[in-house]
Amino acid sequence: MKIRSNEPFWLVKNGLLYTYPSLRENISCDILVVGSGITGALMAHAFTGKGYKTVLVDKREIANGSSSATTSMLQYEIDVPLYKLIEQIGEQGAVGSYRACRDSIHTLEMLVKDIQSSCGFEKKESVYFAHLKKDLSWLKKEFEARKAADFDVVWLDKAEIKSKYGLIAEGAILSADGASVDAFCLTHDLLHYNTKRGLEVYDKTKLEKVKYVKGQVLAHTESGAVITANKIVYCTGYETQEMLPEKIVKLKSTYAMVSEKNEQLKESICDTLFWNTDTPYLYMRTTSDGRLLVGGEDENFKNPLRRDALLDRKKNKLVKTVIKFLPDLNFIEDFCWCGTFGETKDGLPYIGEHPQFPDTYFVLGFGGNGITFSVMGMEIITGMLKGNLDLLSYYFRFGR
Repeated sequence: MKIRSNEPFWLVKNGLLYTYPSLRENISCDILVVGSGITGALMAHAFTGKGYKTVLVDKREIANGSSSATTSMLQYEIDVPLYKLIEQIGEQGAVGSYRACRDSIHTLEMLVKDIQSSCGFEKKESVYFAHLKKDLSWLKKEFEARKAADFDVVWLDKAEIKSKYGLIAEGAILSADGASVDAFCLTHDLLHYNTKRGLEVYDKTKLEKVKYVKGQVLAHTESGAVITANKIVYCTGYETQEMLPEKIVKLKSTYAMVSEKNEQLKESICDTLFWNTDTPYLYMRTTSDGRLLVGGEDENFKNPLRRDALLDRKKNKLVKTVIKFLPDLNFIEDFCWCGTFGETKDGLPYIGEHPQFPDTYFVLGFGGNGITFSVMGMEIITGMLKGNLDLLSYYFRFGR
């Protein structure tokens, strides 16, 4: 399935960073990672660092799936508000998931420094704002839930929001913990770093079938090569749904664009992530080279043709929305694109084993927290390989 359209900004900005061969001969390894997006790259980094002989394959070119289209806003806030998630799964799982997402941002910051990535990681604050007065009551309830869970949050009223950001809103939660990154660049930097440590990477290598024989996984590729592995880890996002017996994710189409470089952007805007309480919600952040990135206008996914046909109309609506919320901003659109992502009923990922797939693990981060969920997956799956279960693995399990 084609999962993005047009050329996302990150592909144009970065160009061809590193290249890898396709697989043409039989090989063996401890762990086979399927999927070369940011999730696969993070998992390969974790496995290689633990001393496992690791192979990573992808049917596309490296990072040319969802990771080339992501807006890469790093937030601890999950798509389901904390107070609602507490009602759904209890305080332990909800607060634990939020805190783990927060901690993942700091883990990623250290990882970026360790590998000396040029991915433009920037720590930022986050503003969750109410467009309509009717949303203020539950947004204040969300603020109290986060405050009770010891998150670093401040309530902003209408005047404070306008004064600080030039943003038109009724009220907002200001959170201290957030960041942004170029996920396409980081994916490439992670893989390049780990190939020097023994990781083998093959792109344009499609798996035709996978067999399980006597404690081993035999992955047959389209070229005829066979990969023999002790374990296989799928980091294939919503496309994994095609191989699962139960439905775990609802597909959405989302639309995004970036402005021309704008040296007049307020420092407060450059230092902040923005998203609102609308359904679907609007999200905004700046890039490391001084552009404003805007996304939203989500639709239920039907097919790639229908998704792509809406691009011009959605782009025009996003431009009008930006002007409505930031009336003093001179916004000139430069790149626009659309892609498909998955949404779960509780906003949480699926990380762990599935009863129908022996010697197999899944790391499937969905919604607006795919990257932070993937960072969490590094610890959860490496722990499982040693027989240790993370508390959150219960809340991220299949069949929940």
